[in-house]
Order: sequence, then C-alpha cells, then structure tokens
Amino acid sequence: MGMDDKLENLKDQAVGSAKESVGEMRGDDQQQAEGQLQESKGDLKQAGEKIKDALS
Repeated sequence: MGMDDKLENLKDQAVGSAKESVGEMRGDDQQQAEGQLQESKGDLKQAGEKIKDALS
C-alpha cells in the first residue's frame, strides 16, 4: 500500500466530512450517517497505514 492508498483514505475522510455537514444542514439523517461512516472508514484505513509505516 502506497501513496495512492493514503490519498484514497484522505479522500474518504474529506468526502465523508462534507456529506455529514450537508446532511446536518439539510436535516437529512441518512446522509449525515453515510458521511460519518465514510469518514470513519477513511480514518480507520489511515490508522492502518500509519501502523504499517511504523512497522516498516
């Protein structure tokens, strides 16, 4: 896993955060939850990358 994966994780975090904010503004609980899920997914993947880097 390299730089492409790290960028993909950052994209998931950013898009998730944006979805969550838009869902909040619109009062759309489903979109807000999807945003939280996508952001969390990016966070977890990024944490995994950091662990891999530390062990390398």
